Amino acid sequence: MVKRGKTIFKSKIKWILALILLTGCIYGSYTLSRYTEADQVEAKQAQVILDAGHGGSDPGKIGLNNLLEKDINLAITKKVKKCLEKEKITAELTRKEDKGLVTTGDGSKKTEDMQARVKMINETKPVLTVSIHQNSYEDPEIHGAQVFYYSHSREGEAVAKILQESLQEIDPENHRQAKANETYYLLRRTKVPTVIVECGFLTNPEEAEKLSGEEYQEQVAEAVAKGIAKCLEYLNEYGN
Repeated sequence: MVKRGKTIFKSKIKWILALILLTGCIYGSYTLSRYTEADQVEAKQAQVILDAGHGGSDPGKIGLNNLLEKDINLAITKKVKKCLEKEKITAELTRKEDKGLVTTGDGSKKTEDMQARVKMINETKPVLTVSIHQNSYEDPEIHGAQVFYYSHSREGEAVAKILQESLQEIDPENHRQAKANETYYLLRRTKVPTVIVECGFLTNPEEAEKLSGEEYQEQVAEAVAKGIAKCLEYLNEYGN
């Protein structure tokens, strides 16, 4: 009887220990899932899409000394991403090399490329999208960075003004203001606050030379990244 009692006691102890272990696993799994979900939400709140305009067979604007807009766009965009990463802000690029988002097709490549960019943005659902471009004009005297937003987007207008102010810090002579637009496909079709940053004019000799150099590209990238950080603060506080 004593031996049998010991066996029953040991069996009960094993069941109790197993129950404690199972409870711990369930609680640990629940806690881990909560932290993981919190991390995912936090990452989503900080997420930015950086869109380097043009690419591949689409050079964009061709400036002085045959400067190609697509190359400058990508160079600055990559620098913006690095600046954001230093601030622990996650950013995703629509393109990472000299390619458009559509590599097959006929004369509608440009339209398909824009549709692919919009689709990526709308599916990713970032807090903010910033598309990097360069400008041009027939008058070589015209210069200065300018930010465009969709006319009917209150949030777009707010972040465009924040970015415009940030860019003016590196060029005090630039008196351009953030400007509303109703025709740009990217602005009309995206479901998140989206702005287009025209970093400067490739048709202005002085500005074109600066934009082609690493030093000024870094300055522009830092200004854009600084503006994005402020935009995220605004959107997290006042956005929908």
